[in-house]
Amino acid sequence: MWNYNFYVYITTNPDRSVLYVGVTNDLSRRLYEHAENKGNKSTFAGKYFCYNLVYYEHFAHIEQAIAREKEIKKWRREKKNLLITSLNSGWRFLNEESK
Repeated sequence: MWNYNFYVYITTNPDRSVLYVGVTNDLSRRLYEHAENKGNKSTFAGKYFCYNLVYYEHFAHIEQAIAREKEIKKWRREKKNLLITSLNSGWRFLNEESK
């Protein structure tokens, strides 16, 4: 099995009122795609303008990343908020730091 870079990430809208949880092997590219989809009602992130990165985790194996994504997606909003705040207390937008 090859080791690669995989990320579970959480984006939010400018008001920080909606969260999107995803997994990718190229975080910069994925954030660019979210930004390009602003307002695109055919995608969740586009419809709700979720292009601001507030949290991410790195994994070497895709299976681990997918399992973590599924785990986080099942959580209630309050638990997701606590996860984000634990590493990004001000909910800063981390898009530039992820490059």
